[in-house]
Amino acid sequence: MNYLVTGGAGFIGSNIVDELVRRGHRVTVLDDFSSGKEENLAGVRDKIRLLRGSICDLQAAQEACRGADYVLHLAARTSVPRSVAEPLDTNRVNIDGTLNVLVAARDAEVRRFVFAASSSAYGESETLPKVETMPSAPISPYGVTKLVGEIYAQVFGRVYGLENVSIRYFNVFGPRQDPTSQYSGVLSRFMLAVLQGVPPVVFGDGFQSRDFTYIDNVVDITLRACEVPSVPGKVFNGGTGERTTLNDVLKLLSQICGKQVVAKYDPPRTGDILHSLADISSARKLLGYNPRVNFEEGLRLTWDWYRHAYASVSASAPGTR
Repeated sequence: MNYLVTGGAGFIGSNIVDELVRRGHRVTVLDDFSSGKEENLAGVRDKIRLLRGSICDLQAAQEACRGADYVLHLAARTSVPRSVAEPLDTNRVNIDGTLNVLVAARDAEVRRFVFAASSSAYGESETLPKVETMPSAPISPYGVTKLVGEIYAQVFGRVYGLENVSIRYFNVFGPRQDPTSQYSGVLSRFMLAVLQGVPPVVFGDGFQSRDFTYIDNVVDITLRACEVPSVPGKVFNGGTGERTTLNDVLKLLSQICGKQVVAKYDPPRTGDILHSLADISSARKLLGYNPRVNFEEGLRLTWDWYRHAYASVSASAPGTR
């Protein structure tokens, strides 16, 4: 089969590309490298078709979709804080860009369009766990754009017959997540801080909780969304069904790295929610999804990767020489 992965040089996208190549599929990657990295594709570079281009360019999206059976649309501005600071750019990429990819996928008559949606669509609902049938009430521009992407995909299904599935990712973490960006995931920033010998920054009191989802689980549910025949038009939660507070993360990270991790607590950030937890019963039933890697195992695997990938940072940290 032929797969197009937009944003395929990014953290999540490159892990999906690796698995597709491992399974023997033909893969095209479309990425503008605004956040993705060519090194993320180093292990498969000679086995894929790599196009440097933006989803905001309709012609680039059309060229990428040519010959594709499945389109996995991951390219996006992915940060809540960045969306608060730059709402116009977030809208341009996440809505206008997604529309370009949908049009290109429709015209290429692909079998299915799988959209990387987000748990941020739920907003600050006090009800836990989050169920796909709950009303959507995003509290950030990012959340709005990801919800609009879901709706656009469903409309293209109804109007043009384009099969589509959306997976609402919940706090994905794991190898290749860039810890150097101020907009990166909290766990990657925690690990870089520990390696640098500085206190990790927690925005709030640390009792906010997240359904941290290891990358292998996300790859699994995303590819299942391509393969199961009876799910077009549906939205699924891509989490684990368990949640962990940031304070508990720090305790576990202390155990894993073998030294006490003491955080610096700053005021909460605009747009951040307090608690997030996925109900994954629908994904279990309809996609056959069952998280393969629990949080503690995923955190250990991630720490091992960062410890080696950023060894030079660790070596120069205070007190490590």
